[in-house]
Amino acid sequence: MEGKAMVRLVAILFLAIVMTVTLIRMERSGDLPPLPGREAREQPEDSLRADQRRCQRMGEAAAEDAECLAIWTETRDRFLGRDPDRTAPATAGERE
Repeated sequence: MEGKAMVRLVAILFLAIVMTVTLIRMERSGDLPPLPGREAREQPEDSLRADQRRCQRMGEAAAEDAECLAIWTETRDRFLGRDPDRTAPATAGERE
């Protein structure tokens, strides 16, 4: 019985190796369609992203730069899904 099990195991390993080599060769030759995760999607140009990079390169000085503070506010609002045209909530001093 052990002989039959060993033959089956060798046959399965052989088939796995053959299929792996075949898939690698097909991928390299271009016979396979591109995988969904490998498709390069072209992103529309976003001026906010370029401004974020500029502020990032400024380092600590960006914390005192009015433009960078406005860019970070817009980024935060966009991330949180807030409407940038909406007025800011009243502070504790203005509520009284």
